[in-house]
Amino acid sequence: MSKLLEGLNTEQLQAVTYDSKGPLLIVAGAGTGKTTVITRRISYLIEKKQCKPDEILALTFTEKAAGEMEERVDQLLPLGNYDLWISTFHSFCQRILEAHALDIGLANEFRLLNDTQQWILIKRNFEQFKLDYFKPLGNPNKFIGALINHFSKCKDEMITPAEYLDYAKKVREALSENSEPEEELEVKKVEEIAHAYDVYQNLLYEQEALDFGDLINQTIRLFEQRPNVLKKY
Repeated sequence: MSKLLEGLNTEQLQAVTYDSKGPLLIVAGAGTGKTTVITRRISYLIEKKQCKPDEILALTFTEKAAGEMEERVDQLLPLGNYDLWISTFHSFCQRILEAHALDIGLANEFRLLNDTQQWILIKRNFEQFKLDYFKPLGNPNKFIGALINHFSKCKDEMITPAEYLDYAKKVREALSENSEPEEELEVKKVEEIAHAYDVYQNLLYEQEALDFGDLINQTIRLFEQRPNVLKKY
């Protein structure tokens, strides 16, 4: 136990040994020892038997950070086999979906598409997008990349294709009979991109595939729609 608390300042010590019930929020800048605090707190919780190793979930953004956290915890704990979940957000969600995708109508053995594979999927099915306002006049390569980026941002904001289509419908309904041509074009633009987003997502489903943005979104959908699965975790 002394090894876990060695070299910590007052604030770090308070965070590592926090025993009160309820959440603990740590706000700290770069280089202030956040990873040290988190890894030692994980080890502290296990050593004090406040929770079992398989009850701990540690998430971070990059594979490098997750690997570093896992290595540090391994060095702090006594020799043994600990079923710790230390990973990135996306890796965690992928693990959940691989076990429970069928619960929300997805294939458990889904393919995870990278940027190039997404590009190829759109390129091969370009006619299905029925673009007019956004129809590329020349080489569509850069245009496809812009579509992928837009869809990715939508998923980052938790906007589903259905919600985008509903928004486009409301924009159309708000258009007056005496609208100006430029207003009609703006509505058409929204409708077209909403339709394209819906086509893209359906193509993924048809291919039994997901993209990077789907991992978190579909896991959230799983937990929202299947409380029995959520309760398990």
